[in-house]
Amino acid sequence: MNQKITVVRGTNDKPVSSDMLVKFFVENNKYEGQLFIGYPIVGTPEGKYPIDAIWVSPKCGIVVFDLIEGKDTGDFQERQDDAANKFESKLKTHRELMRRRELLVPIHTVSFAPAINNLSKLPGEGYFLCNVDNLEEALDQLHWEPENDLYEITLSAIQSITSIRKSRTKRIVVKEDSRGGKLKRLEDSIATLDNIQSKAVIETVVGVQRIRGLAGSGKTIVLALKAAYLHAQHPEWRIAVTFNTRSLKGQFRRLINTFSIEQTGEEPNWENLRILNAWGAPGGIERDGIYHEFCRVNDLPYYDFQSARSVFGYGNEFKNVCEEALQKVKNPKKLYDVILVDEAQDFSPAFLRLCYDCLDDYKRLVYAYDELQNLSGESMLSPEDIFGKNPDGTSVVSFTEPQKGESRRDIILEKCYRNSRPVLVTAHALGFGIYREPPKENGLGLVQMFDHPHLWEEIGYKVKKGELKEGSNVTLYRTEDTSPKFLENHSSIDDLVKFIRFESEKDQNEWLVKEIKRNLEKEELRHDDIVVINPDPLTTRKKVGPIRSRLLEHGISSHLAGVDTNPDVFFDINTDSITFTGIYRAKGNEAGMVYIINGQDCRSALRNLASIRNRLFTAITRSKAWVRVLGVGEGMDNLIAEFQCLKDRNFELCFRYPTEGERRHLQIVHRDMTSEERKRIENQEKRLADLIEDLDAGRVHLEDLDENLIQKFKSLLKE
Repeated sequence: MNQKITVVRGTNDKPVSSDMLVKFFVENNKYEGQLFIGYPIVGTPEGKYPIDAIWVSPKCGIVVFDLIEGKDTGDFQERQDDAANKFESKLKTHRELMRRRELLVPIHTVSFAPAINNLSKLPGEGYFLCNVDNLEEALDQLHWEPENDLYEITLSAIQSITSIRKSRTKRIVVKEDSRGGKLKRLEDSIATLDNIQSKAVIETVVGVQRIRGLAGSGKTIVLALKAAYLHAQHPEWRIAVTFNTRSLKGQFRRLINTFSIEQTGEEPNWENLRILNAWGAPGGIERDGIYHEFCRVNDLPYYDFQSARSVFGYGNEFKNVCEEALQKVKNPKKLYDVILVDEAQDFSPAFLRLCYDCLDDYKRLVYAYDELQNLSGESMLSPEDIFGKNPDGTSVVSFTEPQKGESRRDIILEKCYRNSRPVLVTAHALGFGIYREPPKENGLGLVQMFDHPHLWEEIGYKVKKGELKEGSNVTLYRTEDTSPKFLENHSSIDDLVKFIRFESEKDQNEWLVKEIKRNLEKEELRHDDIVVINPDPLTTRKKVGPIRSRLLEHGISSHLAGVDTNPDVFFDINTDSITFTGIYRAKGNEAGMVYIINGQDCRSALRNLASIRNRLFTAITRSKAWVRVLGVGEGMDNLIAEFQCLKDRNFELCFRYPTEGERRHLQIVHRDMTSEERKRIENQEKRLADLIEDLDAGRVHLEDLDENLIQKFKSLLKE
């Protein structure tokens, strides 16, 4: 099998000839380079022009393939000329591939018709018309000796899907060393997708595909561009993009529109490519959602949030309505050809199964997630557990290692482009409680931990000392490959991440107002470079009110995302306004300077500590450059102590990997509880306290109590 050829398997309308072309290259060990199927798409004055396949070779240059499914070759000479001319025009926009007016890389064309057995009678002098038998002979006639690193430059130009990470509006910088200047250089450096991200956009499978990655690894961008790519290749398909955080809607629309215009010269057909919420509600296309549409089309009762709570009780409202919908319809109508789900960690398996049931027989479902951004504290299930079993006992969905030339069903984006190493490792250390002081009762400072140790390596960590296995001590660090150095070199570590303790909330708020004023007036940050996050969603409106009032006294406008704005809007790009937000609306968004207020709340929680810590993790990872965690009192002192331990260890994670039993204990102790569960436990604690007080005072004697209950209680306490 050829290990020198890399196949990037996209989609087109010529599956048989595509399969045969891939098979030819994979089985022939003499060829190297990259073979792209269903890519690129060239924008022309006449509209988009999809190219069937290209091979980029360090010895032959570029070969553009015209794929022929049957035996009718048509005017293949004209198609070859057309494809070569259009592709050449696209490449000529890359100055590094040009010498004056000459393109430095040769473009060859081949029509590949594997269904035709006898090609000797067919015309085509000067044009290659090949099947499997004579393709090798044709390719052997092509030669190229690239100068220096021209092959890599050519490949990079072809893989540069789009520049989409730049600012929403043009950034004007006067002082190069200001925060605004540093942010501009950062944005310019990461504007273009890397090789792994580009492949993730293009690679297409029949069935379910999963995309995993850290915050800042580009999952949302990849998902948006994948939707746009599939729409460009198959405009007749009905495609849905859905998510949990409503403020992502505008971001998805902008990314998809940018890709479509840049690659095809056309805006998407928004009737066939829909960006819609997961839940949805009546009231027109802008309010529609996957669940609402599923109920409407299948004639099922629909629940909004309030009616769901009244029927099913507090907690897991959306999970319950999705489960009921799945139970009530046996043969759901097919609504979409493709569904792409972002933030899948925030959805129950029932919603993913509902999406699966909305699809046609090809079941093209793509879901992306970051397990550490799950604000409920629950781990993401495996695909086998999410989608269940077939009648014969086999799994409906499972991911196996792809064969050479096949697209990946399980894609991991391990490189982080948003957060610098110190910022990201700080988020992980605090999110897991790596350096949290152990409570006396169990000796475990950890708040949560992956069930599978190898996941640490999958998200870009390397072992420095020890072993990644249960019960073993281990030291983990991030490499420059997964945390690029330029993300942290622009500022000192002490400036990248700061934890600041205040005596009172008023002191905290006054400091914050002065800093925001400095950011805008002296440091060349724009209003949309700054986000203020309050981790506790229940107190956000109350906590940010005094800060916003003080800012307004200084002539600085602000808005509370989703409250003062449309629920689908996070940054108010029409006015100069600072964004204030709770943690749920912050997800999926990013800013250069992130201020997290009332950080002490992330230290003091008792029973739902895992989800509280996940809020802190999510808030910190919103930052593209600088983070300020502010807080009040003793709780903040403890948080600062954890951060100082990490800093003293040069941002490395040192801990003992908990055993299965210890992890189960963590999940029980730190789980998120409903209000009913908390109330029940509080009542039981009060009864127990009353009993202990009565025993201590002699009002009740042990002999008065049932002996079996006493022994059972002793046994439980020992456990």
